Amino acid sequence: MATTHTDPITALTTRTTTQDEDFLARVAWACITEPGDTTRGALITTHGAAEALRLTLGDQPADDDAVTLRERVRERFNADVIATTIARTKAQGFQILTPSSEHWPAVLADLGDTEPVCLWVRGDAALLGTPSIAIVGARAATGYGENVTMTLTEGLIDHGWTIVSGAAYGIDGMAHRAALACRGNTVAVLAGGVDRFYPSGNDGLLGRIAEEGAIVSEMPAGVAPTKWRFLQRNRIIAAIAQKTIVVEAGHRSGSLNTAGHALAIGRPVGAVPGPVTSVASAGCHRLIREHGATLITTADEAHEL
Repeated sequence: MATTHTDPITALTTRTTTQDEDFLARVAWACITEPGDTTRGALITTHGAAEALRLTLGDQPADDDAVTLRERVRERFNADVIATTIARTKAQGFQILTPSSEHWPAVLADLGDTEPVCLWVRGDAALLGTPSIAIVGARAATGYGENVTMTLTEGLIDHGWTIVSGAAYGIDGMAHRAALACRGNTVAVLAGGVDRFYPSGNDGLLGRIAEEGAIVSEMPAGVAPTKWRFLQRNRIIAAIAQKTIVVEAGHRSGSLNTAGHALAIGRPVGAVPGPVTSVASAGCHRLIREHGATLITTADEAHEL
């Protein structure tokens, strides 16, 4: 039953076991808006999550941001669906973190108005507070790129870093596998729900990460990934990690998007050079040439970045 003309927080507290208004509001925001919504972020910064939800879904006069969101999300709010999402998350053994949670990564605040409202975590949430480095790159990785990824990851694990990546084919998957092989820590950030393993060819890998590391998403459990959600997922990888290393990337690689997010929030970015004849390294060379990325050839160099 939609509850667009009654207090949304009251509608949620009567359907759940928690009375934490900020928690309930943040889960609601995650259910009715898309990642990286700056209007949502500005409202929450100004009013807090619960009051921002009331202003947006209520009938009372509100500022321009609330009115703009009201037109977009009012019909999406369904207290029953949101309460079911919370109950299902608990039943599946996943966690929902908010900024007041013990293991919330405070560094996400660097994203400003695009900071996630909450995070779903499958696995060890404490890993989100460990020193971490993102290793990302092309899905269509070459043998060279995979070998470099393994070597870098092994060395960085020895230095005590947690490896963060996106669980995609190619460089991402190799970084996760190498970390697990070294009995190191690894975190996978997904564009869909933590119970919607993607890509399907990495189901086994993601199952291991869920058991031995952590899987993270700002999307509610059960939600499918989309192109927009993949692009927005990259900002979380960039923000959670203290630094980002791009191992292989073509001119249009999604890993360049991750590097761009990292640069935008002042995180160090490194790039591994490749053969000048390899299109798989063209994006890395551009990062070094045009965007100030540091040339990385060893784990020690990545550690010191």
